[in-house]
Amino acid sequence: MGMVLVPGFMLDAELWRDVEPALTAYSPIVHADLSKDASIANMAQRAILDTPPKFILIGFSMGGYVAREIVRQAPERVSALIQIATSARGDSEIQEQRKATIARQTAFEAFRGLSTAAVRSSLHPDNAHRIDLISSIQAMGQRLGGDVFKRQSLLSRRDERSELATIKCPSLVIAGDQDKLRSRAEAMELHEGLAGSTLEIVEGTGHMIPLEAPQRLSEIIIEWLSGLPY
Repeated sequence: MGMVLVPGFMLDAELWRDVEPALTAYSPIVHADLSKDASIANMAQRAILDTPPKFILIGFSMGGYVAREIVRQAPERVSALIQIATSARGDSEIQEQRKATIARQTAFEAFRGLSTAAVRSSLHPDNAHRIDLISSIQAMGQRLGGDVFKRQSLLSRRDERSELATIKCPSLVIAGDQDKLRSRAEAMELHEGLAGSTLEIVEGTGHMIPLEAPQRLSEIIIEWLSGLPY
């Protein structure tokens, strides 16, 4: 058994830094690289190349879309699916407009990471001024750079709500209690669409659950996995 961790928009393996040590029982742990591809399908295909024969799959935010695509491409290899702070909805009209604006831009060489305002909006109000969290998130974006920012910003997300029932592996949905980027309604749609899934709400967190509450997130994951009949 292994585990595959899939990060979100403009994030890398550092996202899981404080969660991963508690998950070593499920080694080998593989980090999906979402920096090289321009579609969710291709991101999933690349990730599958590096996975163990059977694995637990955890996707965060944008990585939740990639994780579900991994299940579709290799259903026999995914023993359990964990979705964190994500959605099954397609791009909204506002998101499409934002993508059109970014597509027209050409100068991304000077990209310096996500803005402080954008990062703060992803955090719980109690964490919005934590310099350690803000700096960590911005550093991940800086490492990935402007080309990755453009590719990931232009990703197409289709509405998958009607297809969730095709996912048959055990599923856990985790949401932050004050996530401003992904609503409680979106978490409920995932929970209700994934047959037999479990829903957990992490108190005192915004969108960035793996960074805001790594210990509690680890506990939730381990407790749920320990109850599965492998």
